[in-house]
This record gives sequence, structure tokens and C-alpha cells, in this order.
Amino acid sequence: MRRTVRLAATAALAFTVIAGCSNSNSSDGGPTTQAPSTSDPGAAFNSSDVMFVQMMIPHHEQAIEMSDMALDPNVGANAEVVNFARQIKSAQDAEVALMMGLLTEWGQPTMDQTMDHSSMGMDGMLSAADMDRLGQLDGDAFDRAWIAAMIEHHEGALTMAQDVLADGANATVRTLADEIARTQQAEIELLSAALAQLGSS
Repeated sequence: MRRTVRLAATAALAFTVIAGCSNSNSSDGGPTTQAPSTSDPGAAFNSSDVMFVQMMIPHHEQAIEMSDMALDPNVGANAEVVNFARQIKSAQDAEVALMMGLLTEWGQPTMDQTMDHSSMGMDGMLSAADMDRLGQLDGDAFDRAWIAAMIEHHEGALTMAQDVLADGANATVRTLADEIARTQQAEIELLSAALAQLGSS
């Protein structure tokens, strides 16, 4: 049987976009740098913050690309998968915009977007070949593969968030990482339940 509306509604409640940032700072994780031309005490950052943001942007962008696959009507994704994809795309689009703004404020570059980031040891990233294979599926086969891949992708994001929470200094980054850890853990649980239902249908 296809997934219930109740689970889809629960999934919608589990996804949130950051509404604000705390002002706490930590000096752990390397030398702390103050971004120029700002009086915001939360603007201090270190190399761990920069690495997290530089890596999380392409990580999120791949999740958005995966979501766009599910939103393509030609794929025939299940309604619940489409709901997950909409929520993930909305939340992660907003987080990418936030992170791009941080790099601009800090005067730091983005990563080369043409690279296959899975080869760099970025947790949870699908390779270009994996993405191609996913894009060739449709219907139930797509649903199963997409959910399984998104669970792995989210697990990678959790690891990255935990690392910067241990070593980062920037208040905005720490708030973002905490939000990613909280919401993506909830999403993993919902996605796992949806995958189990697919397996029993």
C-alpha cells in the first residue's frame, strides 16, 4: 500500500528554516578571525567554520538536485517522496543562501562546483555515476533508491555538523549546524519509516 497522508504531514512538520542566531562564541578549533567591516560579535570565525560552510554548500546543493529529480513529474515519484523533496529543497535552499552570505562576509571562496565532491571524502555525497543511475530510475524503483540515498546523504550532514559543533567558533555557523543536526536526524527517522513501508508494500 502507498504511504499514508499522516506520515507525509508529520514529515512536513519536521522541516524548519533557521529563524535566528545566538551570539555565543568558542575559541576552539584554531585561530579565530574577525570578519572585516562588522561590529557583530557573532562574526568571529575560524578555519573549521570556513571548511564546514565551504563543504556544506555543495552537500546541500546535491540534496537540492536530488529533490529536483523527485519533483520531475516524468519520474513518477510517490506523493510522499515528492513531499519530502519539496521540504528538503525549501529548507536547504535557504541554508545555502545563508552560507553563501557568510563566505562573502568572511572574504572566503566557495569550492569548485565542477568537482566530484564524493571523491574528496565528503560524507554522504553521491558520486556523479550514482547521480546518473538515480536519474535513470522511475516509479517505485526511484522511490526506494532516492530515500536510501537521502538517508545516507543526511547521515553525512550529521557528521559534518557534529564536527563543526566541536571545533567551530562562529555563532551563526554553530546555530546552523545545530539546526541541521536536529532537523536532519528527524528526517532520517521519517525517511527510514517511509522506506520500511515501501519494502512491505
